Amino acid sequence: MARKHREKIAAWYRPPEDVVCPLCRRPIPEDQRDEHHLVPKSRGGRETQTLHRICHRQIHALFSEAELETTYSSVEALLAHPDMANFVRWVSTKPPGFFDGTRRSNRRRETGKPAARW
Repeated sequence: MARKHREKIAAWYRPPEDVVCPLCRRPIPEDQRDEHHLVPKSRGGRETQTLHRICHRQIHALFSEAELETTYSSVEALLAHPDMANFVRWVSTKPPGFFDGTRRSNRRRETGKPAARW
């Protein structure tokens, strides 16, 4: 069986397009992609958005499922929240593959739930 020549392969091959995070506007490496349900799946949400893993974790550290369902069910609404805007401003200066641990915000701890122990 004959092998394909590199010239023939180059004619049809198209590298995959970069996926860009709608929150921080950085390209998302393949190993850092998470699908975020804009309305939580447990509350009937089906539409997803591809985000950086660090951005996705920050959303869930800041907001409860009830808040995501009622108030923050779009990228624009998430960006309008001051804590999320501060996070996006900070993370947008980092390289695309950057990942750091995420802690639950103090705002979420005030809801009466016991604080998670790290």
